[in-house]
Amino acid sequence: MTGANSFQVSGYGPERAGWTRLFARDSLARRLDWPILLSAIALSLIGSILVFSATRNRTELNQGDQYYFLIRHILNTGIGIALMIGTVWLGHRALRTAVPILYGVSVFLILLVLTPLGSTINGAHSWIKLPGGFSLQPSEFVKVTIILGMAMLLATRVDAGDKQYPDHRTVVQALGLAAVPMLIVLLMPDLGSVMVMVVIVLGVLLASGSSNRWVFGLIGAGTMGAIAVWQLGVLDDYQIARFAAFANPELDPAGVGYNTNQARIAIGSGGLAGSGLFHGSQTTGQFVPEQQTDFVFTVAGEELGFIGGGLIILLLGVILWRACRIARETTELYGTIVAAGIVAWFAFQAFENIGMTLGIMPVTGLPLPFVSYGGSSMFAVWVAVGLLQSIRVQRPMSA
Repeated sequence: MTGANSFQVSGYGPERAGWTRLFARDSLARRLDWPILLSAIALSLIGSILVFSATRNRTELNQGDQYYFLIRHILNTGIGIALMIGTVWLGHRALRTAVPILYGVSVFLILLVLTPLGSTINGAHSWIKLPGGFSLQPSEFVKVTIILGMAMLLATRVDAGDKQYPDHRTVVQALGLAAVPMLIVLLMPDLGSVMVMVVIVLGVLLASGSSNRWVFGLIGAGTMGAIAVWQLGVLDDYQIARFAAFANPELDPAGVGYNTNQARIAIGSGGLAGSGLFHGSQTTGQFVPEQQTDFVFTVAGEELGFIGGGLIILLLGVILWRACRIARETTELYGTIVAAGIVAWFAFQAFENIGMTLGIMPVTGLPLPFVSYGGSSMFAVWVAVGLLQSIRVQRPMSA
């Protein structure tokens, strides 16, 4: 493609774009999906306020500095936005060629978690301790790798014009690519991340046009696998207890069911408009554990009420709506699959996180995208935003 209507970002043809051209008003700015970008920024800013409210009085966590988590959350957001810009500059097509390297690095990192370098935080052995008091959760980046890797395999022959849909052999290869890191993450065990990855795989298969037999077969295999995992004792005791508490909330209200019960009390007390920012009794009284991470939505529910919680859900909905539109409008199957995989990821993880605070989903320790405190999660979701923007930027202008 050439001419004014064929702007390409870095490395696709003779028009390699530099930073000046990248931010030119008549090119990238016109092609960016601003609803996604502005919604993600708004969610991150709301998250900063909620994280600050949840941690400003927790001296045992903030090391005596009430701004400790606020500063880190803002810093994580800034790094995430920088990663998004870098992803757009490189382009999703350039990353397509780097999938083998990215996949190898991701598998290597999650294997490190199973070595003495791995550490346990909040009951989950999913982290790698880094110098300076930082931690890395590789499973967050595996979600991106699975999307890119499966998209590369499923779309290669279709985009080349050799096939109309991925054949069975290609689907088997894509499932094998996803299965390796998923099994390693299950051994940690990090059941929440595995659940997200399963949903991602289903979303990718549906978007690729693969036979529905694969989707139904995968659902059946997943059900049998879940039963096998339960019977073989792969899960830790605390994870089994969480599912038991979900099935029967009154089983142990002062023990394993404490988090969920306190979360529901906090959200229920907020009413329509909330008790006011920094005035939530449950939040100020520190009754809800892990409120800056897994249960950050309870701060919104209590202090900002139904209106504040609804705003968060609305902004997430805007991102999902625009991402679906990007998936539908791109002219290449690879871009469609990547966008659809991100939609499946964001939709399920947000539903699971909010659902567990309401007691309609089991507690799994998944963060709320863009809102919860945590560098690894923040970096991964902003890379995903960069992929969505890249797919939109590099589509034909007429699309």
